[in-house]
Order: sequence, then C-alpha cells, then structure tokens
Amino acid sequence: MTSWDVLSPGLQTTVQDLGRDGWRHLGIARAGALDPLALTLANRLVSNEDESAALEITLHGPTLRLHAPARVALTGAAIEAHWNGIALPTGRPLVLPPGDLKLGGMRHGARSWLAVAGGFEVPVIMGSRSTDLRGCFGGLDGRALRAGDRLAVGNSVTPAVDAPWIAKWWIDERNTWQDLPIRFVASSHSNASALAAQSWTASVRCDRQGLRLEGPALPCSEGNGVSEPVAVGTVQLPPDGQPIVLLADAQTVGGYARLGYVASCDLPRLAQLRPGTKVHFIAITMEEAHRLAQEQRQQHARTAIAIRQRLQQDFGA
Repeated sequence: MTSWDVLSPGLQTTVQDLGRDGWRHLGIARAGALDPLALTLANRLVSNEDESAALEITLHGPTLRLHAPARVALTGAAIEAHWNGIALPTGRPLVLPPGDLKLGGMRHGARSWLAVAGGFEVPVIMGSRSTDLRGCFGGLDGRALRAGDRLAVGNSVTPAVDAPWIAKWWIDERNTWQDLPIRFVASSHSNASALAAQSWTASVRCDRQGLRLEGPALPCSEGNGVSEPVAVGTVQLPPDGQPIVLLADAQTVGGYARLGYVASCDLPRLAQLRPGTKVHFIAITMEEAHRLAQEQRQQHARTAIAIRQRLQQDFGA
C-alpha cells in the first residue's frame, strides 16, 4: 500500500463510492458520487471494482503528490490536468510516475472523478467509504480534503514508467448536458406542470444536498407541514416558490410540496450544472423513465465491455 499527499485541496474534493444503500429508514443519507456512472467508468478504466472509492472534484481540483507509480483515470467534466507540468487528457487510462498531479479548473460542467488502481483506502462505515458531508462521517474524517492530508491507496500492479503513459483510446462522454432538458415525472401537485413552463437558473447555493433553482416564483399552497419520506431526485417546492432537486446527500424526510421526480437517467446531468447555468424541464411518463433508465444501463454495459477489451490489450487485465 502506498499513499498520496494533498498539497492543495481544490474547491471541494471528497472521497466517494457508490453510496450507502439500506440506511435511509434510520435517517442516513445515501451519499456517494453525484454521478455514479462517471465514477464507475473511472474505476473500470483502472481495472477497479465498480464500488471502489475515488475522488469527486467540484469546479477546481486538488494538487496531489504521488510517491509511487499509479494508474489513474479522470471522467466527468473535462478538467485541466498536469503531471509535473505535462498536460494529461481525460476519459482514458493513464500511468503516472511519482510526481505531482495538478488538477485545475473545468471548461464545461461542475464535477470530475479521479480513480486510481487499488482505490482509496479509507474506513468502510455502514458499507461504504463515501463522505457524508452533512453527517460529518465517512471518507476522510467526514469532510472535504485539506492541505496536508494523506490518502492511502490500495495495492495494485502498476508498471514503472519514467514519463506519463497515455492510452491511445478514450471513452466519449459527450459533455452536452447543458443544452438538453431535464426529464421528470410530474406529481399530482397543481403546479407540477409549471416547472416545465419556464426556464430556471442553477443557484450559487447548490450543494451535494440539493440543486436550488432560481426563476419566477411558483405559487406554493400545498404540502407544507407534515414530513414524509423523500428520495434522491425529488423536486421540492419550498414556500419561496424556488424549486429544489434533492441530490445524493439529501435528507430522508421533508415537508415541502413535491412537484415530481427527476428521471434517474438525468440525475448525473444535474451534478454538472454550474451556478448560473440555465436549465429546462420536460415532463415524461413513468414508463418513459423506466425505458430511458434501461437504455442508459445498456449503453453503460456496452462501454464497459469495450473498456475491458482495450485493457486486455494494453495491460492484460
């Protein structure tokens, strides 16, 4: 086992995996990557298990010192990446010698994921290594990275190289989410259809708990008071008329009115909305949401097969 040193932490960098399932009845949030598919792809690019812990990077990345060769991969929003001043691409396996990995800003989108062969070794709490920022547990002491932290990396077979090795192939994530509407299944609330009748702006107050939207306020006269279970993807309407879409760190109950539920296939796109980005919604049926989720899983499975074949050619594993 080796370790990485955190020279600078970035804006908000946390250790995440696929989250905690089966604990919401006890008030425990799911946590985990805001885009589980991007995290899974990063792990597969370095031959990890899907649930291995990686780093979720928000808007601006950290600078990390590697003390041993490492196979890494970056997915999600395209991010500026350099090893000892040498520019690195995203969406493919990279083998890096010891040195400094500097991750900067993102040209489009808001979040990237960094996986390393062997995964990041932090304690497993309630079946997950994910950081729960609201609960202050999991990951690295329940918080975002800080300068001076040390991240343990699990064992892996990584070839020694004198300069970065960059795969000649890559996966195309087609970062065009900003121009597409977010699909949701409307509730019976009287203002559910109004969500799709206007455009919204992602608020600067967005976080891993929820995506706050700003626009002409919607009337809110229903559903306040009694708390009921809520899920990731629930679109809530607070008294101020500004909707909130619940994300991975969302609470487990809430009393706000519900306008509907974002289709699971579009939840990853919400993770990429930068503050100030315009967003539109379009209502679909539950049947359409199921079909879209199935299509997304099929596409993901095909990508995984292609990655495995390429890795066999490059690394024999």
